[in-house]
Amino acid sequence: MSDFSWSDPSNHTAFPVARAGYRFIFTSVIITAVFALLEMNVPALICLAVTFCICCFFRDPDRVIPNYPGAVVSPADGKVVFAGPVDNSRFVEGPCIKISIFMSIFNVHVNRIPHEGRVKAVNYYPGKFFSANLNKASTHNEHNAIFVETEDGKNICTVQIAGLIARRIICKVQEGDDVARGHRFGLICFGSRLDVYLPPDTTLNVSVGNKVKAGTSILGDLI
Repeated sequence: MSDFSWSDPSNHTAFPVARAGYRFIFTSVIITAVFALLEMNVPALICLAVTFCICCFFRDPDRVIPNYPGAVVSPADGKVVFAGPVDNSRFVEGPCIKISIFMSIFNVHVNRIPHEGRVKAVNYYPGKFFSANLNKASTHNEHNAIFVETEDGKNICTVQIAGLIARRIICKVQEGDDVARGHRFGLICFGSRLDVYLPPDTTLNVSVGNKVKAGTSILGDLI
């Protein structure tokens, strides 16, 4: 077996953009065009810059996924703001390993499945919109939890968490879906956070402050 693979079909464009960003980009392009036609140069240039920033935010690059047995890959690009054991949580009964990843507006925001398995449940919770880098965001903010059971019966929970600016969580998987490691499953618009809950005997490979990339960085290894 190869050490790496593609979890999704590769894109056929030089600068792939997530479909969820199309309406934001088209709206910005139309506004830019209106200002340009009215010969309002300064607003047109500002809107052009905004359009470029939106395209960058919704970029969706292909990723090569490691195939190492038991590897749990990062579901998001960003910075690890928590990594370690917790005694309990609202998502997992009993002790577990929790890893929190904060995504700034400069990170790729397409989310990927940490480990192959079957989706056992997808639970959405309405909530507040605290800054996503705060610990209380894990439980108080609007969030969407995806529960995956691996082939050998281990449970992994990935939680998409809205942030101060992020007000739209997109999730494309449903209960009963079979998912592959590194498979694209959703996106959070404009800054956010993802929490991953792993079995307590997982070997942790990251620590607070590490920068990770969705689908390629290995967060830990299931034993």
